[in-house]
Amino acid sequence: MRLFALCIAFACAYAAAQPLPVTISGTVPDEATRAAILQRARALYGPARVVDQLAVGNVVAPPNWSAHMQKLLSEPLKQVTQGQLTVEGNRVGIRGDVANEALRQEVASELANSLNPTYTVSNGLRVNAPAQKLLDTALARRIIEFESGQAVIRPSGLQILDEMAAAMVQIGGRKVEVIGHTDNTGSREANLALSLARAGAVRSYLSAKGIAAASISVAGAGPDQPLADNASPEGRARNRRIEFRVAD
Repeated sequence: MRLFALCIAFACAYAAAQPLPVTISGTVPDEATRAAILQRARALYGPARVVDQLAVGNVVAPPNWSAHMQKLLSEPLKQVTQGQLTVEGNRVGIRGDVANEALRQEVASELANSLNPTYTVSNGLRVNAPAQKLLDTALARRIIEFESGQAVIRPSGLQILDEMAAAMVQIGGRKVEVIGHTDNTGSREANLALSLARAGAVRSYLSAKGIAAASISVAGAGPDQPLADNASPEGRARNRRIEFRVAD
């Protein structure tokens, strides 16, 4: 028996000229549940923002699961940026950035109150908004470009990283996670490896510019968190990106 899984990824909204997408992925037990979740997400965030990667499969959900999931998709989530809501079995996890400690507690509490006692909620929210905003402003939605299929940063990307290094100095040695992303061209396994290698190349460059390597962690998300539709060249270009996230 395989339990259902649901993941909702919130893109960072800081310094954005327009609201960025919210990706819904995972596996649910039937088409009616899938449609209900997507309908609720689109009502909450707007139809244009929701990226649908939700599948129907041979999974088992607890009683009234669909109703509980729709309750989870509530206004408090709009206070969270650059994070994820995950559901695995009866375990719910929320992570991401919020503006202050009171909001961190409030969001997790409201999520827990929307569920019955059989569910547990893990609060992984962080109060990192000021530092995160500085990094997002420095990046300004620009794409750090690499040579095709390689982890070699192009000159235009190096110029952006010079600005990111200056921003990282300003946040006072806070630890930063560098996350590589790709489009969906090719196999997922190859894209995961490429995204990690590119994040590693960014860390190496920033370290050479004087940022302590110990303050930078790397991760590769491959094609799993797109910002745009991979059906167009423009969308694929937006999805090939590096993300900077202030860590705990």
